[in-house]
Amino acid sequence: MTFFQNHKISLLFLASFGLAALNVQAGAIIGNADSVKVTLTEGTNLAIALSPDKKTIAMDLQGTIFTVPVNGGVAKAITDEFGDCRQPVWSVDGSKITFQAFWDGNFHIYSVDKKGGTPVQLTFGTFDDREPSWSPDGKKLLFSSDRSGNYDIWQLETENGKLTQLTKDPGNDYFPAFSPDGTRISYVSERTSAPGIYIKEVADDETAGDEKLFLTTTGKLGAPMWHPSQPKIIFNNFIDGKTVLDMAMLGGGEWVTLSEPGEDVFPFKAFWLSDTEYLYTTDGKIIRKKLGEKQGSAVPFQVQMTLGRTPYKTKTYDFNAKTDQAVKGIRGPVVSPDGKNIAFTALGDMYILKKGSEIPTPISNDDFIEIDPSWSADSKQLAYLSDRKGNMDLYTRDMVSGKETLLLDAPEPITMPSWSADGKQIAYYQKDASVFGRYALKTIDIASGKSNTLYEPIFDGSQPSWSPDGKYVVVSSLVPYSTRYREGVSKFLIISTADKSYRYITPANERTLSTRGKNGPYWSPDGSKFAFSMDGVLWTVAVSEKGDLLAAPRRLTNELAENPSWTGDSKSIVFMATDVLKKVSVLSGATETIPLKLSYKIKQPTAQYVIHAGKLFNGKTDGYQTNVDVIIEGNRIVKIEPHKAGRAGKLIDASSKTVIPGLIEMHTHQSAAAGEPLGRLWLGYGITTIREPGGDPYDVIERKESWASGRRLGPRNFYTGGILDGSRIYYGMNVGNVAGAQLELELEKAKRLGFDMIKTYVRMPDIMQQRVTNFAHSIGIPVSSHEIYPAMRYGVDAVEHMGATSRRGYSPKLTSMNNSYQDVTELLIKSGMNITPTASLQGGMPMLVNKDPEFFNHKQFAAFYTPVVVEQMKAQTALRAKNNPAFLTSFSNIQKTVKTMVERGGHVTPGTDSPIIHPGISYHAELQSWVDGGITPYQTLRSATLYAAEALGVSKDLGTLENGKLADIVIVDGDPLKNIKDVLNVETVIRNGEVFAIEDILKKKN
Repeated sequence: MTFFQNHKISLLFLASFGLAALNVQAGAIIGNADSVKVTLTEGTNLAIALSPDKKTIAMDLQGTIFTVPVNGGVAKAITDEFGDCRQPVWSVDGSKITFQAFWDGNFHIYSVDKKGGTPVQLTFGTFDDREPSWSPDGKKLLFSSDRSGNYDIWQLETENGKLTQLTKDPGNDYFPAFSPDGTRISYVSERTSAPGIYIKEVADDETAGDEKLFLTTTGKLGAPMWHPSQPKIIFNNFIDGKTVLDMAMLGGGEWVTLSEPGEDVFPFKAFWLSDTEYLYTTDGKIIRKKLGEKQGSAVPFQVQMTLGRTPYKTKTYDFNAKTDQAVKGIRGPVVSPDGKNIAFTALGDMYILKKGSEIPTPISNDDFIEIDPSWSADSKQLAYLSDRKGNMDLYTRDMVSGKETLLLDAPEPITMPSWSADGKQIAYYQKDASVFGRYALKTIDIASGKSNTLYEPIFDGSQPSWSPDGKYVVVSSLVPYSTRYREGVSKFLIISTADKSYRYITPANERTLSTRGKNGPYWSPDGSKFAFSMDGVLWTVAVSEKGDLLAAPRRLTNELAENPSWTGDSKSIVFMATDVLKKVSVLSGATETIPLKLSYKIKQPTAQYVIHAGKLFNGKTDGYQTNVDVIIEGNRIVKIEPHKAGRAGKLIDASSKTVIPGLIEMHTHQSAAAGEPLGRLWLGYGITTIREPGGDPYDVIERKESWASGRRLGPRNFYTGGILDGSRIYYGMNVGNVAGAQLELELEKAKRLGFDMIKTYVRMPDIMQQRVTNFAHSIGIPVSSHEIYPAMRYGVDAVEHMGATSRRGYSPKLTSMNNSYQDVTELLIKSGMNITPTASLQGGMPMLVNKDPEFFNHKQFAAFYTPVVVEQMKAQTALRAKNNPAFLTSFSNIQKTVKTMVERGGHVTPGTDSPIIHPGISYHAELQSWVDGGITPYQTLRSATLYAAEALGVSKDLGTLENGKLADIVIVDGDPLKNIKDVLNVETVIRNGEVFAIEDILKKKN
């Protein structure tokens, strides 16, 4: 029996989630009475392959492999919808189709019979294997893989399973293809010395053939394929903001462009029907074309899909609650070395929980935010951060006298200080304002106040931890699998404080540590161990004085454990067990709960107001109600009636103004490091509700509780915790998961911490995402991700971004020319899935900066930003345009897609992904870019209010101005249904019935 026959796809992964076997029939996943049939006739980033007999085309469409006659027709699915199956090729005998798929959370190479059936898995492991290509004799299979530390070309001999690495350059090599005679291969290489398409001779027995550069270009190359009889190669080229299909002759000379100007050529293989006729994909279609002809003909296809959504009971909210609420936002708890105190942030202030007491004592009481406590080794001093002077600066507090000292007045916000054992230095991160997520790891000498850069740049690193002798600092840091894609795993990064040399080590190969931030590693005070979180639970590992690992890691808990901190005797670790504090004995593993009682009340106003509105936009109807009174009692609108003088209640005269519902920002990731002004910024821009689809849950909940209680001024907050991901991660807030118990722990955490949604990310396989969705719906909350299909088929409620990050290296929603074709728009419109396109992130905001000289000319910008920000925005835009010349030139294509979806009844809501772009102002850039693209101000504001509230599941209380609704209201000067920029003319903001004049919102705290 051959290797090819013997290695069928493992069902263990699927069985662990209750699937007995793969079902490759389209439509088999869900059968709903409420199902909707959709016919797709175009594909976004569609890849194809031609059968050897030239009669059949295999194509991938939204992650399923289909076959269709070469002259067109109804397509037949031959794989299921869970595999994210991409980039098919036919076996030489035409009996099978080979492709890359993501069933187990990594891309591997599979084959399936041309009629469908059970796929056969050909490659295995924790690496990604992509872009398969068969040798002419059918005995060898080429593919690209990151199993060597970057992408190289690998060869599989199917008779014996032998793997051979064919290329070894440090630059990424990918998109391999055999020459027709099988003696050479072509591939794209990103090597810095000479990027381009390379050709390598391949010997029968080994890989010692010559390697030569075929051609180079300043563009991004893709998918070189050999001509069947002539010494020519056809390939894709993304250059100068345009996508083209080119062909060049070996040895130099002829280089012709085969596509026409303006085509949106997809970055995949073209296939030859004859010496003169070929197939390729462009503009959402499969095109059949002859050399020398300008116009080709489309191969029509139809894909039938059935969409369904099972209704579920949504989470209920008591917006009128007046009883005590238990504080869950216990941010950054850390035990003092003597074990007598635990310091943490809650409700905007720093608290100390003394041993033997269950009621913590606040040691700060101001309008600002105190975060990130760190104890000195003698427990006598506490370092922490506060924004009292504007930025997050470094302070120390003498715990005996209470004296506080400003140690570092930082030019930019700093994060996560950590005291050295000798008490002479503190390590911390300095934010780089010009690049999101980039920091410098620094140390400050306490005696002199001088800072020193220890390591830079670092992306989203964890809190630093010192070796007892001060010779090393260890953090958790991202290590990507390759430079081709950004995802990787978090490992221990150990840095010498003497010479700044560094090294990466890991306690478990190919496994990621838990979210970076405050989950370790932390060096034990005696220097013998690291404590860290991995797979969501707490571990220790024995280390040398240099941080070298001396043994296998030891698991200390079976429950979720975050924010670990050592007692000074190195015998115990205090940690957050989801929603309670606990201490575990390192020796015995015995745990004990640390009682903590802290509560707050949602601030509920009792006053009565009457808003006399000259014009009122209710969020639902195109047009205004005029000369009406909005009567507010407490936090609710009780009536909206024609104006009548002398009503009971305090009058707000908006008779010459326009009253609209509070705006809802649907995609932002915030941090306490932004300081107290953040909440005021949102309200100042008329945004009374935000949605945070990812963050440190304790940081997010602390912010939500501070705003809800009135401890700080800010909007409502609907939130989730860390973004649930697969075996590879990128952002520090991403939670790496593999199939097993951890996912269930994370889901239970969502329930216990009261998440309002769950967000999954790009490396989570569909079978796991389906489990997440089923659980989320069982507790009444929605799920969002970057995926549309099959996510919408098993009930995922929302999708983020028009394009954005994808595990494939290209988006199934958006091409490199910013086009989304009929498959995307039809699926989104017909499914009812909510999309937050973040158009401002993907070119809308830079477009407006370049187009509108008055873009920054408003009072909110002057209050919260400085002229430096304008230059930062322009620099960021220039960098993005340099990396992608189509970034701005093709932005209008995104506008067209958003307009199409809105006008055809799609559920589209505004959001920005701030602070990647600046919060508040970017939201108004989102609204303005919609209108600039032809969406009416009414449609835009309806999405910003009613539709957003519907997506949050709270439209019974928010999103419109109606009797009984919550009083979240903005009063603006102007006519926003005529000019969307008038929404910036905020005069008064009412949140939950509390009234704030814009002057008070914009005023800095003292």
